[in-house]
Amino acid sequence: MAETTSSAFEPSPAFEHWRAGYGPITHSDETVERIRALAQSPKLNPDALYRLLAAADRLTAAAMWTVVHMTYAKRVDLSGAPLPADAFKASPEGHTGGSLNMVPAFVGYLAANALSAITRSWMMGQGHCVAAIEAINALTGDVSDAQKGRYDRSEAGLSQLAADFYSYAIDADGRPAVPIGSHAGPNTAGAISEGGYLGFAEVQYVHAPLPGESLVAFLSDGAFEEQRGSDWTARWWRAEDSGLVVPIMILNGRRIEERAQIAQQGGAEWLADHLRLNGFDPFGIDGKDPAAFVWAILTAEERLGRFIADPARAYPAPIPYVIAETVKGFGFPGAGTNAAHNLPLSANPSRDAGARKAFNDAARALFVTPDDIEAAVAALAVHGKQNRPAESRHPLAVRHPAGPDLPAPGWTEIGAPADCAMHALDRWFVRLVDANPALRVRVGNPDELSSNHMGATLERLRHRVNAPETGVAEARDGGVITALNEEAVAAAALANKGGLNLIVSYEAFAMKMLGGLRQEIVFARRQREDGKEPGWISVPLVVTSHTWENSKNEQSHQDPTLGEALLGEMSDTARVLFPVDANSAVATMASVFGGRGQVAGVIVSKRDMPHRFDGEAATRFVADGAAPIEGQSEDAQLQIVAIGAYQLEEALKAARRLKEHGRRVLVTAINEPGRFRIPRDPIEARFVATDDALNRLFPVGVPRLIVSHTRPEPVLGLLRRLDGGPKHTAARGYISRGGTLDVAGMLFANRCSWAHLIEAAAPLAGWSREEFLTITERNAIDGKGSPADLSTPTH
Repeated sequence: MAETTSSAFEPSPAFEHWRAGYGPITHSDETVERIRALAQSPKLNPDALYRLLAAADRLTAAAMWTVVHMTYAKRVDLSGAPLPADAFKASPEGHTGGSLNMVPAFVGYLAANALSAITRSWMMGQGHCVAAIEAINALTGDVSDAQKGRYDRSEAGLSQLAADFYSYAIDADGRPAVPIGSHAGPNTAGAISEGGYLGFAEVQYVHAPLPGESLVAFLSDGAFEEQRGSDWTARWWRAEDSGLVVPIMILNGRRIEERAQIAQQGGAEWLADHLRLNGFDPFGIDGKDPAAFVWAILTAEERLGRFIADPARAYPAPIPYVIAETVKGFGFPGAGTNAAHNLPLSANPSRDAGARKAFNDAARALFVTPDDIEAAVAALAVHGKQNRPAESRHPLAVRHPAGPDLPAPGWTEIGAPADCAMHALDRWFVRLVDANPALRVRVGNPDELSSNHMGATLERLRHRVNAPETGVAEARDGGVITALNEEAVAAAALANKGGLNLIVSYEAFAMKMLGGLRQEIVFARRQREDGKEPGWISVPLVVTSHTWENSKNEQSHQDPTLGEALLGEMSDTARVLFPVDANSAVATMASVFGGRGQVAGVIVSKRDMPHRFDGEAATRFVADGAAPIEGQSEDAQLQIVAIGAYQLEEALKAARRLKEHGRRVLVTAINEPGRFRIPRDPIEARFVATDDALNRLFPVGVPRLIVSHTRPEPVLGLLRRLDGGPKHTAARGYISRGGTLDVAGMLFANRCSWAHLIEAAAPLAGWSREEFLTITERNAIDGKGSPADLSTPTH
């Protein structure tokens, strides 16, 4: 859009009314010229535009007024009278400065939607600025179901909002007792993530909108230095399979304790140069003016639209990027200081007369009468007239793609030569993609998809690049998002909530994804707790080249922490699965893709392993969470429980030696340990196995040795329902020993070889290891001989 207008401009009363601003909101000459140019569009009525923008000014001021009350006050007074000491909170709290900065941005977004009759999606990386969203939602009436009847623009409704904010209220069940928190949550109408992990919105937004949609992403200048990958947007965006994206950085120049990196490097001008080098088309606006945000959103979409319409377009696309310059905490005392981050006043108004006067003086400048608020809301909340959803129901907020068509697995027969579970998973995933052409696919790949035995997937989907190299699995529209950055590639899958997704990584390096995964898990679980089932198709994170088979590398590559960490989350939302062969790997993946709103860590071996399940048994193994492999539960003298493919093989070897000596041993594999935990709330209780199901798999009174892919202590605590006490139950697993070894060496070093398992199991059943191990084998595990002295038990 043109940024200059003819000098023959005749200002109308509507223009002059808007041009005068409101309270601290003023309109720079640059913004005025841009809006005048916008008003010349044949699609717009100039006076209607100016009236809308004047309404936006008033809603902005009212929301800023509400935000500072949310931080400091227990109630509001819609007469505008100064608040007395007893109206203030004894312990105020709130990320006030950032929230104040978000108000004009979000009001500008609402006004752009009203002006164009389009409900754009929105996401906010700085979730701690939630007060801005909640204040505006309460004023416009676009609140969540949990907030209806509690928060509105009445004095009682706004007072309740202020009183609830940081009230720390808790109910009898130990859950928050008010439908508002310190960060965006499921009760924040329209929110799709908590935004508590700075930097993840920056790497997700480009992958979120589907074709025909538009997304406004509010980003933090502090997050710019938090997370690598936000400058790769132009690398991934494609007109053919992506919706419009409008990134808007709120550039207020301050982190919690000092200036942000951008401010130290040179401010907006330095940032613009950096963005241009990374393929963006940056431009600056006045971040204190809602009208500037309106102009920016419409201008960014028009620029990107011109690129889309160009038949000769070449990638990377010049993605418009809005730099909204402002002062942290603008419109309130303390603006621009470190204190503006949280509590900008120099003292507590409930106890200090000077602080109380400063608050009331600033609130007076922001005050909007109830009648003017009503008029402003009437101008902006025109969804019904425009026959479009409210912003709380934007496309990303209501994602619920059709359930995928899950192709029947091509089962491998028992007795077939050993095969790689990753190969089987790879073949099935390609069939899944082909069976669901309407679902956009994103595969997050930190580097080595082929090395991780996903060659068919790579050939089918290809690395997404701007300029494909001949003879290489690359394509401009590739579905594999590859970068040497675990967080950024995981974000591609986590953000694509309208499609099919897969993340593949080395187990050790997947730890770098944990923050992003946990953000999704926590938000989805909170939705479940509030009775709102998330609608996106569950996302598997397949970790291979894992702790036990990455023995050839150093100990940095030998780390089972990811699975342990995910097992700490609620198991109904964070699934952790340990298939043991090709068939169980495919059955596991089908189970994950058949779910909704779950993140699943799937630990899969990439070396050839024996086939332990036929198709029917593999399906049952996944459905039940565990299955017997060898032996009978009715007369078992000992049970060895294996979690993981290598652990199962060692358990079977140990059982064979014990059986050679007449002992009756039951070997059971667990695929999903979280199914057998003590549930922590009613939702998880519906997910875990019943006592009857557990007792069928794990007979009562039988001594039990658990051997796990993970460290033994976490899994022993997790499986407390299986634990008969230290005299009857023991656990073995990774004990943080490793190095440049082979698989047998890793098992030996961590006391998980078959011989070590016999040593651990024998006393549980009242046996002596001397009955089953030769003197040479005992010396080997006692450190007196050589690991090579351990023979391999056979049938």
